[in-house]
Amino acid sequence: MRPRVGHIQFINCFPLFYGLIEKKFLLEIDLIKGNPSDLNRMLQENLLDLAPIPSIAYARNYWDYVLMPDISVSCDGEVKSIFFFSKVPINELHQKKVALTNTSATSQALLRVILARYYNIMPEYFSSAPELGAMLMEADAALLIGDDALRARYKNQDRLYIYDLGEEWKKFTGLPMVFALWAIRKDFASKNLEQLKIIKETFTESIKFSLENVQDVAKKASQWEDFGADYLVDYFRCLRFDFDSSKQEGLLEYYRQAKNQGLLDEVPPLEILGI
Repeated sequence: MRPRVGHIQFINCFPLFYGLIEKKFLLEIDLIKGNPSDLNRMLQENLLDLAPIPSIAYARNYWDYVLMPDISVSCDGEVKSIFFFSKVPINELHQKKVALTNTSATSQALLRVILARYYNIMPEYFSSAPELGAMLMEADAALLIGDDALRARYKNQDRLYIYDLGEEWKKFTGLPMVFALWAIRKDFASKNLEQLKIIKETFTESIKFSLENVQDVAKKASQWEDFGADYLVDYFRCLRFDFDSSKQEGLLEYYRQAKNQGLLDEVPPLEILGI
């Protein structure tokens, strides 16, 4: 059977796939699209063999997975697509209402860690569909991720207090932040090492090609968006797609702090596939 591979339909994953298209790397895979929460559920239910999933989702199901080496969606400072929008300065949000996007648990947990650990703030949280106007009708602040965050930042630059969570994490910890990991079901990995090696090499080559041709990638991606290519060039250059030792250190620190806030039961080991 062809490997069932998840694909996040966010602009931040576009460089993963641009090179596949442009260089005609037609992998023998079934590519299945979805948001991070959907892909996480499908991987858990064995409807996918491997997929990019929220970092916290790996921690909550790590015994079923191994991690693809060398690939993540990370930042080392600004991420420019995980934004916290507030009507008031962040330090005035204690016991105020905060709306959390329902599309990714990793960023929800990251915001909770930052507000509790570094600002000593405990708002009243609730989950919401990712539409900024509707969220701020009910709340004093709102968390958005991915394309929703990119669009909202582009349209609300001067109207709200806006905080980049990648930048906030770096400011307080000095570490990178890993938002998504490529998780592989252990039962699939044990039987398909050669296939996984080809998939890994092809995706890393695609990322390399995309970053070397970032202007073309941004131009292509901007064709379906409200913002221009220059906005996306700046964004793509902020992202990191590797999974080196500094990313692993940042990820483990995130897990430790999430556990301290009662958001995880344990800090998982990082079991990385040896290919």
